[in-house]
Amino acid sequence: MSTSLFSLAFGVGTQNRKGTWLEVFYALPLLNPSAEIVAAVAPILGYTGGNQAIAFNTDLSSRLANALKGIDDTQAALLTRLAESHNPLVATLLAEDTALTSTPEAYLKLHLLSHRLVKPHGLSLAGVFPLLPNVAWTSQGAIDLGELAERQLEARLKGHFLEVFSVDKFPKMTDYVVPAGVRIADTARVRLGAYIGEGTTVMHEGFVNFNGGTEGPGMIEGRVSAGVFVGKGSDLGGGCSTMGTLSGGGNMVIKVGEGCLIGANAGIGIPLGDRNTVEAGLYVTAGTKVALLDDKNELVKVVKARELAGQPDLLFRRNSQTGAVECKSHKSAIELNEALHAHN
Repeated sequence: MSTSLFSLAFGVGTQNRKGTWLEVFYALPLLNPSAEIVAAVAPILGYTGGNQAIAFNTDLSSRLANALKGIDDTQAALLTRLAESHNPLVATLLAEDTALTSTPEAYLKLHLLSHRLVKPHGLSLAGVFPLLPNVAWTSQGAIDLGELAERQLEARLKGHFLEVFSVDKFPKMTDYVVPAGVRIADTARVRLGAYIGEGTTVMHEGFVNFNGGTEGPGMIEGRVSAGVFVGKGSDLGGGCSTMGTLSGGGNMVIKVGEGCLIGANAGIGIPLGDRNTVEAGLYVTAGTKVALLDDKNELVKVVKARELAGQPDLLFRRNSQTGAVECKSHKSAIELNEALHAHN
C-alpha cells in the first residue's frame, strides 16, 4: 500500500435513519498528509488503498489519537475529541484526486476549498451533485426530507420549534469553517465549497457559490458563480453577475483579473484581464458585438467580446445615445478604494 495520499480527514457527521450520510464536518482536513500519518492510521482503519470513506467508532478514535501522538499532535487532539462524539464518525482517505464516489468524499473536497487548501478549479468535483443529498438545514442540523415532518411534530410536542433555514444540497460555509480575515454580512449567501480570500467582504446582496471565490482583498456585492475566481483588489458592485459554467458560461472559465471593477447591475460572460472596468448596467457576454475605440474615441473595428477575453486595461461601456457597446484602453484605470480594502 502506498503511503502517499491526496487528502485525509477525520470527520463527524449526520446520517438518516437508514444510515445514509447527509453531511460531514471535517474540523482539520489535510492536503497531502505525511507518509508517517498515513502509515500510522491505515492499519487501524483497515485502509488498503484507493479512495475510501471508512466509518469508525469512538474506541477506534482513541486508538487513532494514540497512534498519532508525536507524529501530528493537532490531529491527535482532534481524534481525542472525536472519541467523545455521540454522532457517527468517518475517516476519508483520498489516494488520488479523481471523480467522487461518496458523500463523505464530496464534503471533504468542499472543505478543502473553503479551508483555502485548494483554489477553485484546483481539484476534481466530477460527480458531486448526485452525492450531495437534498436535505433540510434546520435549527437541529441536517434532516432527511423524508423524516422532516415527523421531526417537526416531535419538536412541537416537546414544546420546541424546529426552524427550517433552507432546503438545499449545499450548506452555508460558515457552519463548517470561517476563514480568517473575512467579513460576510449574510452567511446564508456563501455556500460550503466557496474560497473566500483574506481581506474579502461579502455584503448582504453578495453571493459566492461552491468552486468559486476571491483572492482577496475585495468587495463582493454581486454574484460570484460556480467556477468563477475574482482576483486581488477587484470589486463587484451591487447586483452584478458573473456567468459561471452552470449559468451559461459553457466551457470558457470565467475569471476576474486583479484590480477590476464590475459596476452595479452589470455582468460578464467572458474572463476579464487585470484592471478592467465594466460600466454599471452593462452585461458583456461572449457574443456581444463590441466597438473598439482609439484614444480619440474613433471606431477602429467591431469584434465579439470573446476576442477581448483576458486582455488588461480595458473599459467596457454602453454609448447612451446609440446603445452600442464600446471598449477602449483604460491605462488610467479607476483607482479602487484602497481605504475600503485596507479595513476589510
